[in-house]
Amino acid sequence: MAFGAAIPTGSGHAGYAERVATLRAHLADLPEGTPVRLAKGTSNLFRPRSRATAGLDVSAFDHVLSIDPQNRTADVEGMVTYERLVDATLPHGLMPLVVPQLKTITLGGAVTGLGIESSSFREGMPHESVVEMDILTGAGDVVTATPDGEHSDLFFGFPNSYGTLGYALRLRIELAPVRPYVRLEHLRFSDPARYFERLARACRDREADFVDGTVFAPDELYLTLATFSGEPDEVSDYTWMDVYYRSIREKTVDHLPIRDYLWRWDTDWFWCSRALGAQNRLVRLLAGPRLLRSDVYWKIVGFERRHRLWERASRLLGRPEREAVMQDIEVPVHRAEEFLTFLHREIPISPVWICPLSGRDARRWPLYELDPDELYVNFGFWGTVPLEPGEPQGSHNRRVENVVTELDGRKSLYSESFYDRDTFWRLYGGNQGQTYQALKHRYDPNGRLLDLYAKCVQAR
Repeated sequence: MAFGAAIPTGSGHAGYAERVATLRAHLADLPEGTPVRLAKGTSNLFRPRSRATAGLDVSAFDHVLSIDPQNRTADVEGMVTYERLVDATLPHGLMPLVVPQLKTITLGGAVTGLGIESSSFREGMPHESVVEMDILTGAGDVVTATPDGEHSDLFFGFPNSYGTLGYALRLRIELAPVRPYVRLEHLRFSDPARYFERLARACRDREADFVDGTVFAPDELYLTLATFSGEPDEVSDYTWMDVYYRSIREKTVDHLPIRDYLWRWDTDWFWCSRALGAQNRLVRLLAGPRLLRSDVYWKIVGFERRHRLWERASRLLGRPEREAVMQDIEVPVHRAEEFLTFLHREIPISPVWICPLSGRDARRWPLYELDPDELYVNFGFWGTVPLEPGEPQGSHNRRVENVVTELDGRKSLYSESFYDRDTFWRLYGGNQGQTYQALKHRYDPNGRLLDLYAKCVQAR
């Protein structure tokens, strides 16, 4: 059986050098003194985009350059989406070690902005499978960063830098072998303490190839253990009429083709498509699989952000003001029950996604430093919550930040952040910000790219 639709690979090498030269010339031609950002048509950020007027068009860097099945590596340009990358690797019986949940996340974006999925309990984050990177720096140079080379400081400092040190033009990554199908077992718990104990044991004992979970209520928690398998008698399909997250409550055991498993969350943007009416069966029937995908939903959200039609209608109807809380956080597993208790008490969003995370090895990544000996639990919660009269926007997000810090955790920076400068650099700058500033001085001495705090907190 074929794993997925093959696409041509290897043809991009001939034009890679030409694409690099064109991009460097474009950067050199941009006006002096203006911040530079990527000019890209898609985004998976839930915070305001940079207001920089100068944009680097990197859309040409979307080639899967080569797949090496023998050494289990891939050479990939930075703007290749994971959807395209997976379609290139599956015919070889391989997949990236970690495949973030949404199809249009790019490889370069996942490395500079982090990513996570159900293989992260053993494989860490996408940047941990990178072997080397070609990075266009703010100084206009293209350097090859490796773990032990001249630019090893940039190799380890690049993750979580969000394009403020440079842009990944090419990445060589490790791949992992797969089987055609995945068997899913959904275990229900009513006690959070027992739930997180069982999650920790499943990760420690490597009971499955993939581990994640879904929390619907304080006493309704599901742990999903997924394992590669041969061809089953019956296979489910959640790419059109049926909704994956609903099946978690309905089935104890399920089977999916590997490609469908990797994209099980994309069809309904986890569960966020329900707010857009896309879980109505008539809507699904008319939309078809082609429109039931995260990038389509993102365009709808972008339209609402620009025009505020729903917000205006809610105000006219006298409904209370609401605050968007779109966050992913990690806390150590022994603090996970505390955070979930806080979440249920103060942030009324349901369901909540659970994903365990552990580093692949003892290497440290200073801009998002986690204890390599610790198992962490990622909580993903996305929705809006009501504000009390007079309560300012940002109140709930600020509370989340404070609690995560109190629990020795970290918050992803793809969404709105409210940290004061000192706290931010203590958490994300490496050695009270000194690591980041040293990288900035070496690779962007003239400040062509935005500063990390300015980009992620001040939204410049």
